[in-house]
Amino acid sequence: MVAKTLNKIFLSASIPSPDRDKRFYDSADIIAIRDAVKALATVVIPYTHLIWGGHPAITPLIRNVLQIMNADVKKHVTLYQSEYFHNTFPKENEDIGNILLTKKCETREESLALMRDEMIAGNDFKAGIFIGGMEGVLDEYKLFKDSHRTALLLPVASTGAAAKIIFDELEPAGDKRLESDYAYMSLFRDLLKNILEVS
Repeated sequence: MVAKTLNKIFLSASIPSPDRDKRFYDSADIIAIRDAVKALATVVIPYTHLIWGGHPAITPLIRNVLQIMNADVKKHVTLYQSEYFHNTFPKENEDIGNILLTKKCETREESLALMRDEMIAGNDFKAGIFIGGMEGVLDEYKLFKDSHRTALLLPVASTGAAAKIIFDELEPAGDKRLESDYAYMSLFRDLLKNILEVS
């Protein structure tokens, strides 16, 4: 019997820092960002393959969701990390079942660009979810949009920050629930219903 291939979903998320660009931090809803990441992981991990780039504020949230699920779901996640940040990986990385390390380049920017290219262009995604975030989420959105022209794009504007900037620039306009619906579990179940492989 041939194993079923899981649909891949990309998550781009981070919690804005107060000492970075104020346009991200001032509009960010940090509680909403955390709630949205946890809800997305809870909804999609059992039925799809969730892929994200390591961020010290995001990976622990996904790890917490994995801990309350069946251990078998670890094959449903892939965490990308650049070797450039090897000395600062969060300890929660150790609990993620599948980590792909990308090569360290001379600079931080080159290392991130390589990781993002391998992570985004190197996978066949059905959807991209964008939550909170700063410049990196904007960069990942642009690369994702260019690499996956038919994929579903869901910038969760209610989380503010980069996701709100992306939502405001969407053409055609995005689903208004992404701006106002904080019931993230039911929101993701509905918006991703054609992608989730629920038996």
